[in-house]
Amino acid sequence: MRQYYDVNKLYRDTLNGKVSGVCAGLAKHWDQPRWVIRVGALACLFCLPMVTAVAYFMAVLLLPTR
Repeated sequence: MRQYYDVNKLYRDTLNGKVSGVCAGLAKHWDQPRWVIRVGALACLFCLPMVTAVAYFMAVLLLPTR
């Protein structure tokens, strides 16, 4: 049970991240390619810029780094 908790924990992946590692960490958590999450984040940024910006900066502040 301990290994499952460590694997699926949300974190910022600063090694593979472009800006702060939020999208890379989400991609690792959901087992998706990083580019898919980044394209989704950019699409959300164009559709709902204020909500996406606030959510991204809150994730930067709240998610631990690995």
